[in-house]
Amino acid sequence: MSVNTYLDLSKTLYTVVFAVFLSGVWRLSKIGRRAKALPPGPPTLPILGNLHQISSEKRHLQFEKWSREYGPIYSLVLGTRTMIVLNSAQAVKDLLDRRGAIYSSRPDSYVAQDVLSGGLRVLFMEDGATWKSIRQLAHRILNVAAARTYVPYQDLENRAMLKSMLETPAHFVDHIRRYSGSLTTQMAFGFRTTTIEDPKFKQAFDTFDRNSEIITSKTAVLLDLFPILRSLPDFMLPVVQEARAVHRQERQLFRDHYLDAKRRLQDGTAKPCFCVDLVRLQQTEGFSDDMAAYISGALLQAGSETTASILVGFVQALVIYPEVARAAQAELDRVCGDRLPDLNDVPDLPYIRACAKETLRWMPGFLLGVPHATTQEDTYMGYRIPKGATVIVNVWALHSDPDRYPNPRRFDPMRFIEDHQTSAEAATNANVRQRDHFVFGAGRRRCQGMHIADRSMYLAISRLLWAFDFQRVVDPVTQREVVPDQDALVEGLMAMPKPFPVTITPRSGEKAQRVREEWETVQPMLDEAGQWKSVPEGLIWKDEVETV
Repeated sequence: MSVNTYLDLSKTLYTVVFAVFLSGVWRLSKIGRRAKALPPGPPTLPILGNLHQISSEKRHLQFEKWSREYGPIYSLVLGTRTMIVLNSAQAVKDLLDRRGAIYSSRPDSYVAQDVLSGGLRVLFMEDGATWKSIRQLAHRILNVAAARTYVPYQDLENRAMLKSMLETPAHFVDHIRRYSGSLTTQMAFGFRTTTIEDPKFKQAFDTFDRNSEIITSKTAVLLDLFPILRSLPDFMLPVVQEARAVHRQERQLFRDHYLDAKRRLQDGTAKPCFCVDLVRLQQTEGFSDDMAAYISGALLQAGSETTASILVGFVQALVIYPEVARAAQAELDRVCGDRLPDLNDVPDLPYIRACAKETLRWMPGFLLGVPHATTQEDTYMGYRIPKGATVIVNVWALHSDPDRYPNPRRFDPMRFIEDHQTSAEAATNANVRQRDHFVFGAGRRRCQGMHIADRSMYLAISRLLWAFDFQRVVDPVTQREVVPDQDALVEGLMAMPKPFPVTITPRSGEKAQRVREEWETVQPMLDEAGQWKSVPEGLIWKDEVETV
């Protein structure tokens, strides 16, 4: 090779290397920048975008502040990812409901879905054939007619909660968690959780709590926003190592519950539950035991902590706004007198229904919803929404809109006194201004068990208020009433009030005795372990789909 040829090759090589270098620099310079035609949003920094402006605590307040600055839709740039935030009910209706084919996927979630869930967790599953199949199965199993099968469970667990509240009122949060948890273990797997110390219950919810910590960890977020970091070995990513271990434990837990339900169906001892229906569907649809286990496990997760956190919020509201309890109790006394309220009373208790709706608005649990993702590029209001963008329903901002809810942080059931819709009806109302809340999501991803949650909420709220008074604790030093801070929240995947003091007492000796008697009436239906001997047939209330 001649010297000239060698020099020419060297120049060419240097040119290529330099071009590659410039290309890399150019691409790197694009990370963190807001692309043209995106919705407006706060100024960005190179690489980080808006990451530095999002705190680990009370981020819902920052998202609400931006909604006031930038309007019904704004964008954030988080590393390599574009986030579109929807702040108006109309935007949610237009995009998630009416363009559901584009907005029904989930963002790529490496730790949450791939590592921690083995790709099986329905909540984080991307749009595709598997998710569509599971959605159809859930619709068949959780439709309104099928869900009425679970009314005996809701009635029984509510009575159990009242009795526990009577005996140890200081542990009211545990009683609410057991109520919602046992409802869900019965509906999902067919067994009652008779105590919050039940090893199955503790294992499940300890796992859920750790899941939440891992998913919201800084490492998990960085691995989503900067995928190149996933190539690092596991020993450099302790959270990933732990997530793999937690997945193995969770997978085994869900499998054990599912396979136990399968065995009980075979030997004829199974109670009506989600898993029984899944076993039958598995025979025709052919999905794996692991998939079935995670489908039923998803119900356990979705149905228990959501209801519990919202009901704890309701108790806090009663302490902060005692006039609400007085008005509700006056209605209950007028309609129900000395008997326990039930679902037959729904049409005659509009204030109680309004309390349930206001609770869902005031303490929504998922303050920023569960993220959606686009499967193709779209435009809205003249803005470009890229393919693969993360789409957030800003639930907190929607529920705190002062134009629709004057003085929004005040708990005021009268906002909904004329609203007789179920959550499902409100979610599909053509008039988006008549949608009461966004707790259960929107579009094709909205929760299919809304009617079950509505009943559980109504029974809990009506009966707790019928039986008990919820009063402020008096500080022994200052002799002043202690008013809980309604903005102090425990945050994670879901939010709920931080622990707060409350004095819970029976409204009268007669009502306390009635609570005991109501619990005694169901004892003959339970065995020594507190499990159903057989679930009563025909325990169907007169409430119709239109009323609960």
